[in-house]
Amino acid sequence: MTFHHASPSARSSRRAPLASPLVTRLALVAASAAAVAGLVACGSDNNTPIASNGGGTTATPTPTTPQKRPNILYIMADDLGYSDIKAFGGEIDTPNLDALVASGRILTNHHTGTVCAITRSMLISGTDHHLVGEGTMGAPNDERKGLPGYEGYLNDSSLSVAQLLKDAGYHTYMAGKWHLGNGIAGSAASLGKTPDQWGFERSYALLGGAASNHFAHEAAGSKNYTEDGQYVQPGQPGQAGGTGGSPATFYSTNFYTQKLIQYIDANKADGKPFFAYAAYTSPHWPLQVPEPWLSKYKGRYDAGYDAVRNARIARQKTLGILPADFNAFGGAPETLTASAGSAANGTAGAKYINALNGPAQGYTDYGAGYVNKTWASLSADERKVQARYMEIYAGMVENLDYNIGLLVQHLKDIGEYDNTFIMFQSDNGAEGWPNSTDPTAYDTANAQEPAFSALGKDNGLQSVPKLQYGLRWAEVSAAPFRQLKGYMGEGGISTPMIAKLPGQTAQQPTLNAFTHVTDNTATFLDVAGVALPTQAAPAAVNASTGVDANKGKVVYNGRNVWPITGQSLLPLLRGEVAGEVRTTAFGEESYGRAQLRSADGRWKALWTEPPSGPADGHWELFDLKTDRGETTDVSASNQTVLDALVAQWKTYMTSVGGVEPARPRGYY
Repeated sequence: MTFHHASPSARSSRRAPLASPLVTRLALVAASAAAVAGLVACGSDNNTPIASNGGGTTATPTPTTPQKRPNILYIMADDLGYSDIKAFGGEIDTPNLDALVASGRILTNHHTGTVCAITRSMLISGTDHHLVGEGTMGAPNDERKGLPGYEGYLNDSSLSVAQLLKDAGYHTYMAGKWHLGNGIAGSAASLGKTPDQWGFERSYALLGGAASNHFAHEAAGSKNYTEDGQYVQPGQPGQAGGTGGSPATFYSTNFYTQKLIQYIDANKADGKPFFAYAAYTSPHWPLQVPEPWLSKYKGRYDAGYDAVRNARIARQKTLGILPADFNAFGGAPETLTASAGSAANGTAGAKYINALNGPAQGYTDYGAGYVNKTWASLSADERKVQARYMEIYAGMVENLDYNIGLLVQHLKDIGEYDNTFIMFQSDNGAEGWPNSTDPTAYDTANAQEPAFSALGKDNGLQSVPKLQYGLRWAEVSAAPFRQLKGYMGEGGISTPMIAKLPGQTAQQPTLNAFTHVTDNTATFLDVAGVALPTQAAPAAVNASTGVDANKGKVVYNGRNVWPITGQSLLPLLRGEVAGEVRTTAFGEESYGRAQLRSADGRWKALWTEPPSGPADGHWELFDLKTDRGETTDVSASNQTVLDALVAQWKTYMTSVGGVEPARPRGYY
């Protein structure tokens, strides 16, 4: 069976030692001969063909000015759901993304990892997250701790798209969430590296996965942010690189936009193209946004979950995002009492159901569940505050859109818009982290004054309560799909995607082919005309195990790294090819949750632990051609198909060195 990922058989023994020591940082100067050799101009060709003049001699070509290679602007939202923006059926005003769609195109079948760090590791490296250090988000505390691929940060077996582009002559900038390592150059920290050590020429980075306050107010001496590899405090004057804003004016989304604009402008005179990564933290919790967005959506969500969700699905069908006969997921069953899990849950002798072992093998344990009420079951106070959560969230999304508009307008103002490739997406599905096992008391307290009037505002403190909008609003954001961030259902890994080619002025037909975040990496390099490294790494066979730790790797800048396995979407976006980008099976795993998409794109085998998944722990099977909403499990009537897909998933896990945890459970 052939997979999209590299097939490093060297990793079949997870405990084999790495053959080469970790280097402390990437080389940030000398261009790779392989990358430079593969560099080709995009746009006008400087090497004009020499035409025959009919007399046996050649005419002198007319000198031409080479067109600058395209800039690349990549915009990533954080925890934005599939249907939140207007172009994907949402009621939230997103005019700037609408405008991007009007001059670009929509991709309806784009996929990510289940959570932010996993997705970001695949974006930067262009390959499976197990290979490059984010087998799960952060280093696991179970039996996988210390295994290669589970470092919890981008490891030294990874390529970096920023490094490849920088070595090929691009300026490389990022502002926003990094979440792939926090060891600054020269420090004793062993937790990966900051963006400057992965090829970003300028960077302002939130190192961890979430801000404690979108209005800053960092504690003195905190090490949550860096600029160009040095710790900084957002919202404070005197930072490296200049304007930090002030505590009175700082808001993360606004700030990251201005940082990117500052970086772009600092070098625009030299004529080099740039790669700009806008890694926004919006609309990730805590729910906070300044006026006028804080108040704009007052009353908009008083009708509740189902009314908003159903209206979104209807619009998706009208827009052509969904076919008219699409069977949308109707929502998780209501649970008014949190289940306690199995009798042995939490004990040393528990044998948890996982993707490999179920009741037939003697594994019968599972964890606790959550209270998950429908709108009809909420009290008046709960409805009041739940509606307010979604109002604030909607304001964050519109503020994000406003800032995207500022970025795009700035490109127009400096004459770079027409020569820029733009891509927008979210990093994963909607965030459904419940405020507690039973949020009733939490919501009731937030509905009282002065708490209610303070929701979403800048409290002037170093942190705010981790205000989230909960499971049901996340289902609305995920419409029309099943499951949420952290899960392998389509609602957890399908995100809105918009792409615009340089010079494109009119909307092109919607693309429905399956695509993945690793394809973005290959696409960026294709847009820039950068060849992928292909020199095979030298063998590094472990004497005791016989395992070649370098099998499947390539050499770049003296390091042995996993090659980019994503597929460039550029031919598809240009209309040079049609149909599916991928014709091989596609496997995934995180938190023990799993999925395998068949090579023909029809079938999806899905595994989720109970109580969220089937009580008996069986793998579910869905026919994606007729049921991408994952409403009907057809495993019982297609056992042969399911068995083949599960076998292929096991092969995938071996190929990337993945380990199914003994106890599968989500990140919250």
